[in-house]
Amino acid sequence: MAKTVTPDAISTILSNPSPDSSSDLPQIVVQVLDLKLTGNRYMFNASDGKMNVRAILPSNLSSEVISGNIQNKGLIRIMDYALNEIPTKSEKYLIVTKCEVVSPALEMEIKAEVKSEEAGIVLKPKQENPNKSEGPGFVFKTKQDMVAKSAAQIVHEQRNMAPAARMAMTRRVHPLVSLNPYQGNWTIKVRVTSKGNMRTYKNARGEGCVFNVELTDEDGTQIQATMFNEAAKKFYERFQLGKVYYISKGTLRVANKQFKTVQNDYEMNLNENSEVEEASNEVPFIPETKFNFVHIDELGPYVNGTELVDIIGVVQNVSPTMSIRRKSNNEMVPKRDITVADDTKKTVVVSLWNELATGVGQELLDNAENSPIVAIKSLKVGDFQGISLSTLGRSTVLINPDVPEAKKLRSWYESEGKGTSMASIGSGLSPIAKGGVRSMYSDRVSLSHITSNPSLGEEKVIQHQYLLAFISLIKPDQTMWYRACKTCNKKVTDGMGSGYWCEGCQKNDDECSLRYIMVVRVCDGSGEAWISLFNNEAEMIVGCCADELDKLKSKEGEENLFQLKLKEATWAPHLFRVSVTQNEYNNEKRQRITVRGVAPVDFAAESKFLLEEISKKV
Repeated sequence: MAKTVTPDAISTILSNPSPDSSSDLPQIVVQVLDLKLTGNRYMFNASDGKMNVRAILPSNLSSEVISGNIQNKGLIRIMDYALNEIPTKSEKYLIVTKCEVVSPALEMEIKAEVKSEEAGIVLKPKQENPNKSEGPGFVFKTKQDMVAKSAAQIVHEQRNMAPAARMAMTRRVHPLVSLNPYQGNWTIKVRVTSKGNMRTYKNARGEGCVFNVELTDEDGTQIQATMFNEAAKKFYERFQLGKVYYISKGTLRVANKQFKTVQNDYEMNLNENSEVEEASNEVPFIPETKFNFVHIDELGPYVNGTELVDIIGVVQNVSPTMSIRRKSNNEMVPKRDITVADDTKKTVVVSLWNELATGVGQELLDNAENSPIVAIKSLKVGDFQGISLSTLGRSTVLINPDVPEAKKLRSWYESEGKGTSMASIGSGLSPIAKGGVRSMYSDRVSLSHITSNPSLGEEKVIQHQYLLAFISLIKPDQTMWYRACKTCNKKVTDGMGSGYWCEGCQKNDDECSLRYIMVVRVCDGSGEAWISLFNNEAEMIVGCCADELDKLKSKEGEENLFQLKLKEATWAPHLFRVSVTQNEYNNEKRQRITVRGVAPVDFAAESKFLLEEISKKV
């Protein structure tokens, strides 16, 4: 059976630039001509043999061109579209939002003179398979089959829907992939898959508030919508996580790559005149929250970057809630740390803030003995303690989610992971650079590189350096620790009457803990330097916590166990991840080298590194 183009297909499109429903469309089959890549999208001329119009394939259909399913001079059936006028262009553009392949490339371009019967204009393709399309995901159906199915589906849905829902079916709903900044009127049907907290800001134009949501349509396309001031106050309570809405009268602009959280070229702005209406009985048709999980041992390339990550893991530990004073406005905000592990046998600390700390965090604490699985979306990757994660206002936390990755992780944990020794990704500091991330082997420097470069550390963005060095001296007479609050780890002072007062928690406790803050001298083949250590890194070097070392110091005897412990820690090699900053002392600038991560030397990896260095010099 030969494939045809639809006579006067382009005229049909031009006369109906915004069809009410894709199910009501007549069969529109066009030929693809002059197919080429423009920017990150494919453009072509849609031709019916007599007329043609410039057409655009959205980015989600680019894979069909790359795989060869949609070909130049081939035929496609347009199942949904939008015809847009671009102010800077004199012509109209057809945005094909849904299509299916009818035929691969024909031998020649179809011309109006080559006519057959009333059915249309016919040319035989090089290859034809009337029952099956060439591309995955495209199924060729006859027009009669599609009309019958659509009608049956509509009758069934209308019988079971409330009047308001039946009215919704008459709307012209645009897929998110079809939207662009040049469109005027559009309506979308989306599910709220992520909702951020209301935030306040202050700039030269005054104060205000803002919040954003992530929206997903039934095709799985996502977009971020932002609301400021009056619009934020109007829609904050209306938007509820997981519910479905019709949205119209918004505007689009090119997304700021630094702040965007979804894969979309555009972002949406809603103002106080935008329309947001909840859609009833339509939740099952919209996808749930989508995750793009990153394994814990692959977090390195994301450290201090702008890209957010999603993770899934088994909860190993949940801390009590602590209060942290925000530097920007001196406000106290709740924080809770959880430690999660995955099947890479690595752990990472995730800091939950605000409502997530007090709500979901408390639920995790109550259920900690059952080792729940958490899936967390939109996490910021920082370098605290090597690598750490932190939630943002838009982050979403799901406990024991119903996703395949959770079932796989639970199976691994019950059969193997529960009895496996886990290592922190921060302290492990992978010796191999993955995905372009800097590592302590491929990007190692010597101590002299730091000490002989007085301008190092003046940059606004802190750069990290990687060293292999030996501890040569730990002064025993220095102040090695401070008294810390057991809840928030901040410094405490003597309380009124008795106990210890924590300014951060605003409370008096009977007990406190000791936490390291010390300096040590390190050396390598190029020189030596003094470096600062904080609690976690110092514990790894000394081999015990500050409370234990304090007990050794207070013991009396012929053998000084305190100094012996410090001596044992010297002349051992370590791999260091350090930051360099400039401090001013007596009107003189000095470098301060601070250890951000420490790991024992992997001698097998070290030998491999040295052999590679030698081979470069031969």
